[in-house]
Amino acid sequence: MDNQGTNDYFFQTPVTKRLIELIEHHADDLTKNWIREVKKDPGTPTYAKYRDENELYQRAFRVFNQIGKWIAKDASKDEIQKYWTDLGRQRRKEGFPLSEIVQSLFLIRRHLWQKVESEGLLDTAYDLYQAMELHNQVTMFFDRAVYHAACGYEVQD
Repeated sequence: MDNQGTNDYFFQTPVTKRLIELIEHHADDLTKNWIREVKKDPGTPTYAKYRDENELYQRAFRVFNQIGKWIAKDASKDEIQKYWTDLGRQRRKEGFPLSEIVQSLFLIRRHLWQKVESEGLLDTAYDLYQAMELHNQVTMFFDRAVYHAACGYEVQD
């Protein structure tokens, strides 16, 4: 999975900028909602038993707070790859099954889009088109995050 490719672009339009700012501005609420869900989701029992809720908060908050930087290419491909590979390696050491790591990332992505949809910022067909462009970038980002986390998980120290 390489960041080079014909579909690897990001045009920051007024709508996508507004949506990214919305996500980053509401990172605290998104994180708290994610924690509630990840602790009750049947696909993430290790997260439910994880005792350090502050650590869980910090981990999810960073994703919500940094998503704009990551998808707008303000961080290098290598920085992003290292972050997610290290995350996968660390979660394995902590005893998290890979399936739960993947599910926790899917839950983050779901909460992100639920927030975007609930704000009603998409008034025109053009706004919707731009939001779909952002959706494609976020999906591609999370696909890479899952891939690199899985690669890190598989690394034997």
